[in-house]
Amino acid sequence: MRTEATAALAQQLGLNKDKIRCTTLSGGSIARAYKLSDGTRRLFIKCMNASEAEILRCEQRGLQQLAETRTIRVPAIIGSGQIEEFSWLALSWHSFRPMEIAGFRELGQQLAQLHGLLGCQFGLEENNFIGRTRQINQQTSDWTTFFFQHRLGVQLDLMDRNHPGHEWRLQLENLHERWQQQFADYRPEASLLHGDLWIGNVGLASDDQPMVFDPAVHYGDRECDLAMTDLFGGFDDTFYAHYQEAWPLSPGWPERRRFYQLYHLLNHANLFGGHYVQACKQRIRELGLQI
Repeated sequence: MRTEATAALAQQLGLNKDKIRCTTLSGGSIARAYKLSDGTRRLFIKCMNASEAEILRCEQRGLQQLAETRTIRVPAIIGSGQIEEFSWLALSWHSFRPMEIAGFRELGQQLAQLHGLLGCQFGLEENNFIGRTRQINQQTSDWTTFFFQHRLGVQLDLMDRNHPGHEWRLQLENLHERWQQQFADYRPEASLLHGDLWIGNVGLASDDQPMVFDPAVHYGDRECDLAMTDLFGGFDDTFYAHYQEAWPLSPGWPERRRFYQLYHLLNHANLFGGHYVQACKQRIRELGLQI
């Protein structure tokens, strides 16, 4: 971040611009991240191009929605805005540590409480983003319709555009048929979801309490959050045991999990390409289809 922009941002946030220090942080694949400090206060800053301001606006709204539930902790929103050619979102600073057993126990219980907040329909009042991908949240009363139209269908359309030659969209009908063969009578409730709950979006705060961030909030089947926790690993068995203790999962969960994880694999393939494309093909084959 340029010196002039850093000073302007510090001034907007009420930091001492004469003592400001801006440190570039690593780890993010979508936004640029910085630690901003004036020796007294420290803040976490996310920056994106001004043309992508809507992504940060949706993230801010998702964090607000989660905070308002008082079930699961998120960083506090300090401010947001635009300076020159970039948009920014300022959050409270936390020196996160890797999760421990006690933290996983708390998170399992808290996530069940979050999922217990039910909506009338699946989706949300507005679209948002999962990474850089626009997430379509058109509200729908039937879960299967919502999931296949606005989740798998959208991602398979993007795969045809980004990785042509495999007729990805044609798989949607086959996937839907396979789902109906197994889960035609499955009727989940519309739970409030984090939406992108992998281990990289979870940390242990200084008071040993778990905290989540980078949400893609919407109302959906609660098993979708749990499927994402299981996709890339990192969650202790304690987490799942205490979630199940608070709200047991329905029969068929291990099979449905594979469908829900396919959504995230497709999104990663659309965002990053590489080995994720092959992972999508492999998952579709695991579901008994040819590609």
